[in-house]
Amino acid sequence: MVEAFGWGAVGASALLVGALVAYLLAPSRSAIAVVMALGTGLLIGSVSFELIDEALKTRTVGWVALLVLAGAAVFTVGDWLLERGGGGKRKDPSGAQADGAPLAIVLGSVLDGIPESFVLGLTVLQGGVSLSLLAGVVLSNLPEGMSSSSGLKAAGWPRRRVMLMWLAVVAVSALSAAAGYVMLDPSSGHTGALVQAFAAGALLAMLADTLLPEAYAVEGVMTGPLVVAGFAGSLALSAL
Repeated sequence: MVEAFGWGAVGASALLVGALVAYLLAPSRSAIAVVMALGTGLLIGSVSFELIDEALKTRTVGWVALLVLAGAAVFTVGDWLLERGGGGKRKDPSGAQADGAPLAIVLGSVLDGIPESFVLGLTVLQGGVSLSLLAGVVLSNLPEGMSSSSGLKAAGWPRRRVMLMWLAVVAVSALSAAAGYVMLDPSSGHTGALVQAFAAGALLAMLADTLLPEAYAVEGVMTGPLVVAGFAGSLALSAL
């Protein structure tokens, strides 16, 4: 569990790096979108190779599909509630967060980090952290930190406040990774498969709701090839 906690913190620490880049270097929206698209592809590959494939070894297709839908539904409801509460613009780099509620922005960032960190914890039980998943988490968190922090900077948030927010998200992400480790019962493949499928659905919903729209808004039709490139990278890392 301690190892899972540590890897969860490592993956989420890219948020802090992204925030520092946003405040010190002011990256372009195009650079942020490229990394978002690559990270999306990596995480889609991880969902396919690390979660769905493993879940299907012990559960039927029907059960796996049902739990994937349930995971997506839970994430979507949480995201919808936070959007209504003022957290919908949390990843906009132009400063639209100024119209949102600070607490909703923070909770929204926490919600985004939970599925991927939870899944990261699951992989530790399989003999070690998944390199492809870890790379995907880092490449999704880095642009998220840059994009959200750029918007918060434009909205007038001081750097100290933003860094404290991301530190809180890192802490929750690390706890989520530890929870993923604990909830995957090593003595029962059935329990593990259900958790894997549920987490896969939540992760896919997060990618579709938060990363892909931001990437496509900037890169347009080039988003597709970048996502596929990230997917291919995930395939290569899974073979290591």
